[in-house]
Amino acid sequence: MRRIALLFCLAALALGTTMAQAATEVRMVGDALIFGNFFANQNFTGWNRPAWTSDVPTWTGAGTQTEDRFQVWERFRVRADFVASEAVKFRLGLKIQDIWGHGTYTAANPSAAIQVYQAFLQFKWPGTDIQLTAGLQDLSLPTSAFFCDSVVFGGDRAAALVIQAPLLADTLSVSAGFARMIDKNRTFDTTTTQVGDELDLYFLTLTAVGPGFTTTPWAAATVAGRDASYYTTYSFANTTFAENLLSAGSLLAPNKWKNNQNPYFWVGDTFEITALDPIKFYGDVIYGAGAMADRKKSKRQGWFIDLGAEYTGFDMVTPKIFGWWSTGEDKSNRNGSERLPVIESCWGPGNSFLFDNYQDLYMNSNMGMSIVGNWGIGASLDNIAFVEKLSHRLTFTYLHGNNAARAIRDLNTVLGSNPYFQMGHDLTSNEYVLGANLDNKYMIYENLALLLETGWAHGEFQKSVWGKRLVDASRNGDTWKVAFGFQYKF
Repeated sequence: MRRIALLFCLAALALGTTMAQAATEVRMVGDALIFGNFFANQNFTGWNRPAWTSDVPTWTGAGTQTEDRFQVWERFRVRADFVASEAVKFRLGLKIQDIWGHGTYTAANPSAAIQVYQAFLQFKWPGTDIQLTAGLQDLSLPTSAFFCDSVVFGGDRAAALVIQAPLLADTLSVSAGFARMIDKNRTFDTTTTQVGDELDLYFLTLTAVGPGFTTTPWAAATVAGRDASYYTTYSFANTTFAENLLSAGSLLAPNKWKNNQNPYFWVGDTFEITALDPIKFYGDVIYGAGAMADRKKSKRQGWFIDLGAEYTGFDMVTPKIFGWWSTGEDKSNRNGSERLPVIESCWGPGNSFLFDNYQDLYMNSNMGMSIVGNWGIGASLDNIAFVEKLSHRLTFTYLHGNNAARAIRDLNTVLGSNPYFQMGHDLTSNEYVLGANLDNKYMIYENLALLLETGWAHGEFQKSVWGKRLVDASRNGDTWKVAFGFQYKF
């Protein structure tokens, strides 16, 4: 039955495409990834991380499962634009993604898993260049191009309405939007008492372009309901909204928030300076705070700053240097959190193996370390090209914690191994991690690439914070990743 359903869906899409051609133009593009991935000592231990199991909240601890070091991943995506005119279109994007031998790619009795990852209407208001996009779409808050995507929310999809409008041609533009991230109970709450079960995002950006510079000041706010699914809505970076938005104190009795809803807000600026080309500078400054009118232990606020520079004057290589700093937890969990609240991050310099950022072979591709609560420096040699059609990127990164060891130790003492603070994801001020990655791409044809991504990481962690078992496991061997496969675009 599953196979029949899959064939029916594909036939319906093809038939709908054919019928639509009578009134619209259909433009289709897509891509395919097939690669083998060897990943040893994930999470620095070779064991699973702790994970939430319900909104109560309940959870399982780290070190209860052992990794399979080799997997073969396959992802196929197709996107169809149904274009009525240059001013109006609708996009539908479908994908199938899994490992060989599981789900869709099981040899016997496969379980079809077609996912809709884009579904939005886009049009220009008549007689203007104002563009509106409504539906499930890629969404990111502003960040400089050097650092992949936004620290607060980036590199993922959301059901949203976004309005983009030029104010001065090629000089000044504005963007505003609304996104509903979570609506746990949909139309009706579970009792006759209304509860806050939604997480909504509002944002406004202003981009100014001048001779030798671009700057984008921006602001964002959320209205966060107390009973939204923070503990079970997972992101691709191995974290949930619980760790990203809430304070550690919200897990201590009395748990959760006092208020039915709490506002969060962020203000920031991203800039790029090209006046000294071929030397270019990039940076971001962000402040965010939330739940400030709730219990003292539930408050969260913090800063994040990054800075990068590159030299583009060489033909065969682009040298880059970068650094970042963010506030970390102080010694107490009872006075709230001092880390920047985030929704879902996608940030990383030089395709660093430590963070979820630009990896082409992105499934199970990196260490997924926390961006906030630490500082770091690094360097990258990008766009290395000594042979035609072959390019390389080499990056070294040093990461150091800004969190007081006592804050993490105290929470672990009360809760045991828990998902809020995780070894290898969060660092104390006495811990550090070294990482390196070498990424390679050979263009077999114009639209077919052979990819090889490698990564290495070494961490030093405190037994008094994480316990002897996890720390000893991290010292049995460093983390290694080798991914090799094909990327096809059409």
